[in-house]
Amino acid sequence: MSKPSPAKTSPAKTNSAKTGPAKAGPAKAPEPAPSKRKIFLVDDHPIVRQGLAQLINSEADLTVIGQGEDAYQSLRAIRESQPDLVLVDVSLKESDGIELLKELKAQSPDLPVLVVSMHDESLYAERALRAGAGGYVMKQESPETLLAAVRTVLAGEVYVSSKMGATLLQHMVRGKKRGGGLPMDRLTDRELEIFRMIGAGHSVKEIADKLFLSIKTVEAHREHIKEKLNIKSSAELLRFAIRNTPDAK
Repeated sequence: MSKPSPAKTSPAKTNSAKTGPAKAGPAKAPEPAPSKRKIFLVDDHPIVRQGLAQLINSEADLTVIGQGEDAYQSLRAIRESQPDLVLVDVSLKESDGIELLKELKAQSPDLPVLVVSMHDESLYAERALRAGAGGYVMKQESPETLLAAVRTVLAGEVYVSSKMGATLLQHMVRGKKRGGGLPMDRLTDRELEIFRMIGAGHSVKEIADKLFLSIKTVEAHREHIKEKLNIKSSAELLRFAIRNTPDAK
């Protein structure tokens, strides 16, 4: 009788299934980079423009796309570059920032403009706002204040210092008292510009050349300034202008 052969056993099956390399899902599109708001700088000092550009370009949401030092050059460049905001100084090479501001608003009424100036806000801030500026900030302020002003005006709001805001509010609620405020408040924008240039020591001819006016026109403005400020002589006007525009250049 033959012995039964031992039963053949098959290898034990395991429950673990062999798996191939994991299939990658569809590639996720990278997040789009936030668009930067475009800034154009207008200032007749190259060093100032360079400093402003470095400050603004260091921000993730802002970039400087152009610069200008005078009104004629800047108007054309701004029209071509279509910035989101223009920074303008009050005093420019052979021109005036307030007059440039008016031309900018006539050219592009919806273009936000921030005036950044060395001149005291009590002298120019209200004039700048009346001319269409969205804000006024002095160059003596901190970089953080300047950037806050830029973003405020870009958002469609008005930026002035708290001190100037209180002054403007008083003017709105009470109205300017007759004879109140600074004597220069009685001057027009053009007269104030000439007054400042007189205080900086410019002659009538120099003022006429810089502003592209005739000597006769500048002399007429000078006489109107003297009348409004109750000043009798040109020498007295010069002394008064020097005292009241110490930051004129």
